[in-house]
Amino acid sequence: MPKKLLFTGLIICLLSGTALGQSAAEKYVESYKEAAIRTMNQHGVPASIILGVAIHESASGTSKIAKYLNNHFGIKGKGGPKPISSSYKGYENVDECYGDFVAFLKKRFNNLFERYPGADYKKWATSIQRGGYAASHTWASQVMGIIKKYKLYEYDNAIPESIRPVEQTAVNIEQTDLESEETSNEIVPYQVRRGDTLGGIAKKFNTTVKDIRVKNSLKNSNLSIGQTLYL
Repeated sequence: MPKKLLFTGLIICLLSGTALGQSAAEKYVESYKEAAIRTMNQHGVPASIILGVAIHESASGTSKIAKYLNNHFGIKGKGGPKPISSSYKGYENVDECYGDFVAFLKKRFNNLFERYPGADYKKWATSIQRGGYAASHTWASQVMGIIKKYKLYEYDNAIPESIRPVEQTAVNIEQTDLESEETSNEIVPYQVRRGDTLGGIAKKFNTTVKDIRVKNSLKNSNLSIGQTLYL
């Protein structure tokens, strides 16, 4: 066999071996890590929790409802395309599914967003279990085991350029600048950071939640990372 063909065959074998060597969970992470980070940046749920729970609940995306309904969390209900007969909810894509998972957490575990705004996946996992998300007493430890095994916590502080919020015009106001700003009536632009709440921002800028909502025409207290507020 010519050396060139032998070398090409060797490269193909090595690449195939690498692909085959990946576990289903590793393939899942590669496929959906950016969607998880996008969801984290928009809503504040650690990407590690999104990926860890999804891997656990969907058998790394291999379950029937994950394949046919894009349902990675076992969420029941109607809606979306349903190529199979099922009581589980169908979604157009995984971003939509992740968003619905966040909506579920906000409805059932809203205090988590206030108490653990950072990337403390252990507190998130144990609190979700205690709140009755799963009947199994080992659910949280299983999810944390997945997060540790695949180092999913590394994505909790990741904000790739390709998925950062587009709106970047406002300048973040540092604490050292507050005294001069508070003494004037000038409207101050503030860019929402991960972990921010309206109550925390109001306290920081010596204003009220009501005033912030009125100035920014906010219908509720939900915030998105990168969102500009005028104070």
